[in-house]
Amino acid sequence: MASVHSLASTLQQQLADALTAALPDAGTADPLLRRSDRADFQANGILALAKKLKGNPRELAAQVTAALPASELIKDIEVSGPGFLNITLSDRAITETLAARAADGEDRLGVPYNSAAGTTVIDYAQPNVAKEMHVGHLRSAVIGDAMVQILEFTGESVVRRHHIGDWGTQFGMLIQYLIEHPHELDHKDDEAGKADGEAAMSSLNRLYKASRALFDSDGGFKARSRDRVVALQAGEPETLAMWQRFVDESKIYFYSVFDKLDMEISDPDIVGESGYNDMLEETCRILEETGVAVRSEGALCVFFDDVKGPDGNPTPLIVKKTNGGYGYAATDLSAIRDRVQHLKADALLYVVDVRQSLHFKMVFETARRAGWLSEDVKAHQLAFGTVLGKDGKPFKTREGVTVKLEDLLDEAVERATAVVREKAEKVGLSEEEIVENGRYVGIGAVKYADLSTSAVRDYKFDLDQMVALHGDTSVYIQYAYARVRSILRNAGEAKPVAHPELELAPAERALGLHLDQFGEVLSEVAASYEPHKLAAYLYQLASLYTTFYDQCHVLSEDNPAEVVENRLFLCDITARTLHRGMALLGIRTPERL
Repeated sequence: MASVHSLASTLQQQLADALTAALPDAGTADPLLRRSDRADFQANGILALAKKLKGNPRELAAQVTAALPASELIKDIEVSGPGFLNITLSDRAITETLAARAADGEDRLGVPYNSAAGTTVIDYAQPNVAKEMHVGHLRSAVIGDAMVQILEFTGESVVRRHHIGDWGTQFGMLIQYLIEHPHELDHKDDEAGKADGEAAMSSLNRLYKASRALFDSDGGFKARSRDRVVALQAGEPETLAMWQRFVDESKIYFYSVFDKLDMEISDPDIVGESGYNDMLEETCRILEETGVAVRSEGALCVFFDDVKGPDGNPTPLIVKKTNGGYGYAATDLSAIRDRVQHLKADALLYVVDVRQSLHFKMVFETARRAGWLSEDVKAHQLAFGTVLGKDGKPFKTREGVTVKLEDLLDEAVERATAVVREKAEKVGLSEEEIVENGRYVGIGAVKYADLSTSAVRDYKFDLDQMVALHGDTSVYIQYAYARVRSILRNAGEAKPVAHPELELAPAERALGLHLDQFGEVLSEVAASYEPHKLAAYLYQLASLYTTFYDQCHVLSEDNPAEVVENRLFLCDITARTLHRGMALLGIRTPERL
């Protein structure tokens, strides 16, 4: 497999060499190359250079143009305005570069591996034990999973971590109730027909409500529950065994939800809050001994000059509470120690709600002061906004409760299946294909709506819009893919073959230039942790393909054989790019829709 230099990077290099040759006094100068609506590319770097060299920018631009080597890359170059270079590439260069991408195996499409790849730990999809997953859990799971796929594709070694909520005082209440009512986690007869995940959540819900009611009404039970917390924290065997039952039952439920989301989660990746218990005391000791944390009113705290409460007094990060209990900070700091020292991470990526930004800012700064984070080891919070209802308010049911994630996914699949069924007869889909495609389209619609919005922004959850066939939706992209596959199936004996000698129509050129940007987009997305830029690229690719499909008839009998083959070649590489790009977002592309 060989990586393929993009047209833009090759042109950038040629221009940089010409700048150095024509203007040796300029040092290393950036041509400032970008796409343009006047030509294929525009280089604006000569304007800044002219100021530095006190020269006439148009004259300097002419000197740079004269210094460009003769090559098959550039068809036309003109000096425009106050010294811009407008550059049009040759059709041959576009087709040959795409042909090199197509030859680079089914999967990579010439996309290079990141030469500076290291190890990234991604903390995402963090549900709570004994609690139902709701719409708020959606974004961390979907965004995190996409970043895992994208980073791995660029060559990064990725360690997944699901920091589930599996520890805390509420377990005293739950465990005590289970000890006194030992059959409460047994699945009831009326749950026999339910899927395993549903049955597990049903019994957990029932137990949670019953134990909460007793805790609130019975002082004796409340006291026994608090004693049980002490027993849990001390590692008493019977208590730990009961706690493990809650964790195991919850995992059955988690896995069923992640399965609906078409996401792979495995046991070794789940290291919850409890996984760092043995490190908490040492973490606190190191922080106190190094002076990073200090005692304040009996608690172990870290203070910051720029973090103050409404009263103007400093708001500390509390690592250890006055009563000797550990806060979230102790767990998060222990996790950083583990990830840096044992997992040898170069980067830590936390896909966490934007409302936790201050907490993580303080945790990261504390870890830097302690030396666990450094210039060589970075931590970044990929903060995400809230899922809103159509009314623009946080998404709730009519009764005002948070929407269950499972219910939401089921409805998305139901709506999408109806959309697929409408067109199924025309394509000749079987009932089995309708059901399967309905799932891929529904789950894809939910994921894409999330991923096509900049993560930090809130977004409206509108299923009607999500499963629409037109506009910026995954369904539009999936249908574009299915259309390309249909053309390739109907091509008969004609095969996709690149013909660099052919002149390209405007729609072919636009499609080709965009296809060539795939690797650059992925590199940018991986570096900035912004999967919405990949979603935008794929939507634009599907749109450019639609224009190409309308303007350039592929299988027309009026076309010479080489034109048919070249257009089939463009179809084929478009399909492969769409398929690979959507897979990196965690979205499937059915062959027939």
